[in-house]
Amino acid sequence: MKFKLSTENDIMKLVIGATILGTGGGGDPNEGFKVLKEAVEFKKKPIEIIDLEDLSEKGFIVAPYYVGSIAPDLKPKKPIKILSPITKAFEIFEKEMGEKIIGVVASEMGGFNTSIALSIGVLNNIPAVDGDLLGRAAPELHQCTVHIYGYPMTPAVLVSETGNIIVVKEYADIDDYESLARYVSVLSGRYVAVVDTPLTKDVAKKIVVKDTISLAYRLGEEVLRSREKGVHPAERVAEILKGWVVFKGVVEKYMWRNERGFLIGEAYIRGEDKYRNRVVKSYIMNEHIMIWIDNEPLVMPPDLFILLDENGMPVTNTILKENMRVVAIAAPAPEIWRTPRGLELFGPKHFGFNYEYVPVEKLVIERGVI
Repeated sequence: MKFKLSTENDIMKLVIGATILGTGGGGDPNEGFKVLKEAVEFKKKPIEIIDLEDLSEKGFIVAPYYVGSIAPDLKPKKPIKILSPITKAFEIFEKEMGEKIIGVVASEMGGFNTSIALSIGVLNNIPAVDGDLLGRAAPELHQCTVHIYGYPMTPAVLVSETGNIIVVKEYADIDDYESLARYVSVLSGRYVAVVDTPLTKDVAKKIVVKDTISLAYRLGEEVLRSREKGVHPAERVAEILKGWVVFKGVVEKYMWRNERGFLIGEAYIRGEDKYRNRVVKSYIMNEHIMIWIDNEPLVMPPDLFILLDENGMPVTNTILKENMRVVAIAAPAPEIWRTPRGLELFGPKHFGFNYEYVPVEKLVIERGVI
């Protein structure tokens, strides 16, 4: 076993770090903390995090997560029939597979989606793998490492709190699967619970972005340590991510809408101190996707753009507000997303921006922000 999360402080560190890697999305960290805390208290046992190498050769690991918009104040469109759709999805998935589930893996890094995977693990007495299927958070099911290696995400189970239960044996392509899951989330009003991507140990060793759970824990630990010292953690967070502090300022304008099951928006940040008279713009699709400074690209997908508030805590796009003071960090994405297939699924052109991808380590120098 690699390590355990047993105390509220352990859980807080993990959730803070996962929220940082969530790049503005990845779900509500407060809810993430709550589900993990309740799972640990209910089972009276810690969350077990293991290396892939420690998995059994027999059985599968699976990814439990939620699909939906992160827009605030969304409500169910119909009466709630299933109180824990993710638990229901997991139960049905086990029956469908007919084989042993030996562990869980997070679909992405984020304050809620990482936490929900780990909570399902502890509730079912199975460990969580130290890794995920993305390396950060992202808005669509296209952004999953299985597609780079040509593996399917099916079979899959989708369950909405309003009572829809759907088993997907196969899909025509990832466009259709994303549309199916997104549509069920829109019908529900908020989200749909998903359990999918059964992986053997051998396949998981190829596609899992390794050590992201321990990375999140380290990030959260650093944030809390810096706050105790009265120091803003931005520089240390950037260092751990092998990135840079690239901006500091005040959110001047933030416009968003709930559209097609996503929070779609734009945020404008006016610079302060050495960034005075400069403006950063972020295009948001749940997460920060494409970033400009003074109308020139600063961070392109799949690279990371992260906002911390003046207290050093990560800011999700659900709580981002005008007049909020923020510090921005940019960091490279996992190398798997910089491959030709990775960029096809997660590069600027995938999101409709007519740019050839330029790595963030070049852009931060060209834009004079470091």
